[in-house]
Amino acid sequence: MAIHAHKHGEESNDRLQQRFKQQVQKFGLVKMLRERNIHVRKPNRRLTRMRALKREEYRAANKKKKFYSNM
Repeated sequence: MAIHAHKHGEESNDRLQQRFKQQVQKFGLVKMLRERNIHVRKPNRRLTRMRALKREEYRAANKKKKFYSNM
C-alpha cells in the first residue's frame, strides 16, 4: 500500500516528483483521504422513507409525461 518513487539514473527531480504524483493519483490516495476526513451521518429511517416516496412521485410524473407526450 506504500507508494515509492526512486530516482532512475540521470532523472531530474522534477520528473521524479511528477512520477510520484502520478502514482499517488493512480492509487486514489488523495480521494480516499478526503472521503475519510468527512464523516457523513447515516440517514434515519424516516428520512429514507420520505426520499423514497418523493422518488416514486417523480417517477410517476415522468411516466405520465412519457405517456401523454403533448403535455
